[in-house]
Amino acid sequence: MQANMQKDYQAQLNNKANTLSAMLAPYYRDDLDVFASPPQHYRMRAEFRVWHEGDDLYHIMFDQATKQKYRVDAFPPASETINALMTRVLELITPSDVLRKKLFQIDYLSGLSGQCVISLLYHRQLDDTWEQAANDMRETLNQTFNVSVIGRARKQKRIIGNDFIIESLPVNSKTYQFKHIENSFTQPNAEVNCKMLEWAIAQSKPLSGDLLELYCGAGNFSIPLASEFDSVVGTEIAKPSVEAAQYNIAVNKIDNVQIARLSSEEFVQAMEGKREFERLKGIDLTSKNFTTVLVDPPRAGLDPDTLAMISQFEHIIYISCNPNTLVDNLSALSKTHEVTRAALFDQFPFTDHMESGVFLRRKK
Repeated sequence: MQANMQKDYQAQLNNKANTLSAMLAPYYRDDLDVFASPPQHYRMRAEFRVWHEGDDLYHIMFDQATKQKYRVDAFPPASETINALMTRVLELITPSDVLRKKLFQIDYLSGLSGQCVISLLYHRQLDDTWEQAANDMRETLNQTFNVSVIGRARKQKRIIGNDFIIESLPVNSKTYQFKHIENSFTQPNAEVNCKMLEWAIAQSKPLSGDLLELYCGAGNFSIPLASEFDSVVGTEIAKPSVEAAQYNIAVNKIDNVQIARLSSEEFVQAMEGKREFERLKGIDLTSKNFTTVLVDPPRAGLDPDTLAMISQFEHIIYISCNPNTLVDNLSALSKTHEVTRAALFDQFPFTDHMESGVFLRRKK
């Protein structure tokens, strides 16, 4: 069984590598750096609807093609922590009228650290009776696990413990601590994320000067890359992510990273001197020697103004979750830069999703 799974996994990985190589062929002809995922238990987050059937409760998912529901007692893509919790959580919720009443969804956020946040979503308001029952459940679970519990209802959020986990990511020979907040974006595949960070560090080793990171989130790239540059400035628009980034900078004892709560479009305006922002207070852009920019944009890719701005940098590290928009953006960037390294990061095994990275150097 395991041998067949590994064989099937390698086949799908080879297919992705061939597909990405063909897509990048107009800009890059060398071999890709290919980073595999564990074929199972790679996903740190999972969300399930809850089905009520008489006295029974179970996790369900929906078939994307047929929209039919199916029962999920175990979910091999999810972390071992999530799989172990799935059964135990339902064992504790099912006999409790308070915890099960109008419960319609359970979300799990776990980490390599072993910590987990369990979010229970309801079609009713939650009171102190619910909170006591949820606290009792948490105490029982924490005899074995390390969990927090969140109750969510319309305009309501009750937290038993924390609404985040502290993740531990081993990158090269160092372990970084990251606050991952429930309901905020985090890299889904922790082991592949570590490989992605190591690849970005390897590309940065020969470089100098200052790094600008757009879409920096909670500092996933900024913090491990800080040792390779004189300073790092990251931009991020989501307030919870900015607050988590400040925590992560402090807990990892990093003294050369600053975060600005700006969108990439706003930062372009600031760089060009078109607008001043109070949120940039304390960050003197004119004193920076930005030689390198790292972008990790959403699926839509980069807008024309941001493309024009990053084309002024000597080096570009582009992390992409959508090869189609990556290729589209490369058609513009290839006028000023050449791709010298490219990588495939298999964040989502057995799906069509391809996470990739390219390193670009300005043409001489």
